[in-house]
Amino acid sequence: MKGIVFNASVPKYLTTMILGAIRQDFYHAPFSCVALKEIEAPALPGNNWVKIKTLYGGICGTDLNMILLRDSPSISPFVSFPFVIGHENVGVIVEKGADVQQFKIGDRVAADPLLSCDAREISPLCPNCAKGHYSVCENITRPPLSPGISIGFCKDTGGSWGEYYVAHQSHLFKIPESVTDQEAVLLDPICSALHPLMNHFPEAHEKILIVGCGVIGLLIIGCLRALDSQCDITVMAKYPFQGNLAKKMGADRVIYAQKTDYFDQFKDITHGALYQPMLGKRVMLGGFDKVFDCVGSSGTIDESLKFTRAKGTMVLVGLANYPKKVDWTPVWFKELNITGSMYYNTERYQDGRQEKAFQIALDLLHRKKLGVQPLVTHTFKIDDYRQALQTAVDKRRHESLKVLFKFE
Repeated sequence: MKGIVFNASVPKYLTTMILGAIRQDFYHAPFSCVALKEIEAPALPGNNWVKIKTLYGGICGTDLNMILLRDSPSISPFVSFPFVIGHENVGVIVEKGADVQQFKIGDRVAADPLLSCDAREISPLCPNCAKGHYSVCENITRPPLSPGISIGFCKDTGGSWGEYYVAHQSHLFKIPESVTDQEAVLLDPICSALHPLMNHFPEAHEKILIVGCGVIGLLIIGCLRALDSQCDITVMAKYPFQGNLAKKMGADRVIYAQKTDYFDQFKDITHGALYQPMLGKRVMLGGFDKVFDCVGSSGTIDESLKFTRAKGTMVLVGLANYPKKVDWTPVWFKELNITGSMYYNTERYQDGRQEKAFQIALDLLHRKKLGVQPLVTHTFKIDDYRQALQTAVDKRRHESLKVLFKFE
């Protein structure tokens, strides 16, 4: 089968890093860590697994960070090289193990890609998986599978940037006819939006700020409204095409950081007060009740802390690694609650009910509570992967949001 493979060694990693700094497309050039290859399709790891023929695979910001070598090397023990990239997935079952009962060959499915205790068939479950917090499973390096956070980062499972991948039956979700392939492949990013907001669901009277208007930021807006949140939503966007969609998905207002003095705007929105220190940017008393930073850069982290009110919550959704020049004073000065967000889990509704994130997302799509089709802006064949990556990276030029690989 054809698959886009990531294989990092120290010499290749360092060479790619040096040349990529000269020209960005060197990060996915023939000598880089990424290559389209003809490889063996993954075998079923056990009797509870199925093999899936890919229909669509999505390009995620996590994948781009990895390809552009922006991830911290501290994550490297939790993957196994070489692996086929791609965890956003939808496909059709073409083979199944002897113990698979609830699914049949020909079923259209999406797989929750996490390779937690249940997928590895480890008993007893680790403390986190036992509580339903399988995104922070403590056994992601344990046999019988090779190390891997999820499908798309494990050499044994394949990924959705290849023609076939394998998944454990406990992680499969059958796609109803009411949900299209292009909607189904977005289940993973929908869940990545549901997880931070359901863990920190805003009250109707609260004012929230979403920093970053990529796919996850837009989906946080859409999911909040789909779950009937009445909170006041301010969004920071980079480009008009992002801001226009944010308004359509339910944002109350969009602030374009490059064109306005948003400090004054945020003061007016939150009824806060700005003060000028001896040196540096202004600081705020008051601010937003909750801030979701979907970028994770040094600049956005620094300002997200500034704009969170005392005793408020800042959720780091974007993939930060080595933030520099972040002033952490607001954390202790305003006694902020700072937390991160990793994939998704068994989520809790406001009324106390619990359900897997994939099922919540699938239900929102099935009931037409959440419209995601406008997020899909580009589709490519796997042979054109370098053009696909360039399109996904250069959002301003291509007005790209979700870029997909389509398989025949």
